[in-house]
Amino acid sequence: MAGILAWFWNERFWLPHNVTWADLQSTEEAAFPQAEDLYLVFPLAFCIFMIRLLFERFIAKPCALGLKVQANGPQKAQPNAILEKVFTAITKHPDEKRLEGLSKQLDWDVRSIQRWFRQRRNQEKPSTLRKFCESMWRFTFYLYIFTYGVRFLKKTPWLWNTRQCWSGYPYQPLMPDLHYYYVVELSFYWSLMFSQFIDVKRKDFGAMFTHHILAVTLITFSYVTNLIRVGTLILCLHDVADIVLEAAKMANYCKCQKLSDLLFLTFAVVFIVSRLGIYPLWILNTTFFELYEALGNFPALWVFNMLLIVLQILNCFWSYLIIKTAYKAISKGKVAKDDRSDVESSSDEEETVPRSKAPHSAVTTNGTSGANGTNGYLTGATCSEEH
Repeated sequence: MAGILAWFWNERFWLPHNVTWADLQSTEEAAFPQAEDLYLVFPLAFCIFMIRLLFERFIAKPCALGLKVQANGPQKAQPNAILEKVFTAITKHPDEKRLEGLSKQLDWDVRSIQRWFRQRRNQEKPSTLRKFCESMWRFTFYLYIFTYGVRFLKKTPWLWNTRQCWSGYPYQPLMPDLHYYYVVELSFYWSLMFSQFIDVKRKDFGAMFTHHILAVTLITFSYVTNLIRVGTLILCLHDVADIVLEAAKMANYCKCQKLSDLLFLTFAVVFIVSRLGIYPLWILNTTFFELYEALGNFPALWVFNMLLIVLQILNCFWSYLIIKTAYKAISKGKVAKDDRSDVESSSDEEETVPRSKAPHSAVTTNGTSGANGTNGYLTGATCSEEH
């Protein structure tokens, strides 16, 4: 075991030339990031999840009901053992041949069976009230942590000059505010890693799952190697768009369509400017060039930059979907649907439209939370429910 740990924590992989783990050990004069500090993250992630449950029940839900958010879920299908067995064990979308067989077996017309399957699929969709509570929690957290990050960063020299991210490395002390900011962000993403399996299922679940893993890896990696100054810039930059997105989703659930459309278009501008403009020109520039000039070349540097590139690929993917939605909004005079992530995987078309001919909705954009990704959607001009 000692040999495996020594191999894993090889200084020549993780650290620049002439820097050792001993250089990053805390002293009486200054504290530095320690890998064991991250054990605190797991109980804190659990606490954040519990705070979320209390927040959604005692704060978000009363707010939603006060704003007349629809509390009831979709209409339930009438109990039927045969159809339930087909639904759970065989298929949720029976083809024409199976529909005809069930019609003969039950002495129902095909249209009634189609209606039953549609209602049964819709039963698995979360209610608007649940989605509002989830969005309100995310909005509150992102607003809090972004505000905290801005208040902290505006007092730091590396916000105004990114070369200061590497100045004096590795002897960059871990300030209490910076430690709190990092640990809370990492704990939040760990809580998302667990809660996403019980949250509203969205079409970009795979991309969001990748984003959460990437965010946790990046935050952990930068903390252990004391590259946390640039990490704070990345975190703050990626939180700003999600605030607007969650506000747009809440406006949509409240059926405030004009406000929802305005917030979505604002989100689109903020997301694209921050993720496709500021991020590569500000963050990637300093990690690819200024970091290399200051600290030289070492393997972990390339791993770090590859993770940042993967994050940018996700940003480009979501930006494409957002631009596609914004283009439809402008051409049609309304925000039709942001496919980024709030259209649930269990969504369904109207029974009168054959599945093969159902109109395609715009692609799902979240993330992402990004680092968090963008995690969002908006419905059309009538602010109706997602399918």
